[in-house]
Amino acid sequence: MSLGQIESRFADIIWINEPITTGELVKLAQKQLTWKRTTTYTILKRLCEKGLFINTDGTVTSLISKEDFYAKQSEKFVNETFDGSLPAFIAAFSKRKKLSEEEINKLQELITKMKED
Repeated sequence: MSLGQIESRFADIIWINEPITTGELVKLAQKQLTWKRTTTYTILKRLCEKGLFINTDGTVTSLISKEDFYAKQSEKFVNETFDGSLPAFIAAFSKRKKLSEEEINKLQELITKMKED
């Protein structure tokens, strides 16, 4: 499952504010995305059909967390682009963007934690 840029922005609005009524969602989408009510309902229906959210009696909640969704997207990208090799991804990423000392330390902490688990 993938989301376009507009769907991602809309999904973020839901994740940040959930549980949220459809009325409030319409107001936020109008304010932040300049959408009409019909556009909000159309995109909401699409995201519900994709299994991200559920609209129960006018209240929208997520079926998958933002973190889980983007983790799955990242995993899919690494699998498709780097044959599932995280080291190959990091090597490619760091060739174009130098990692800061803080980023290197965080990566080292993650690796240490993974070894312990």
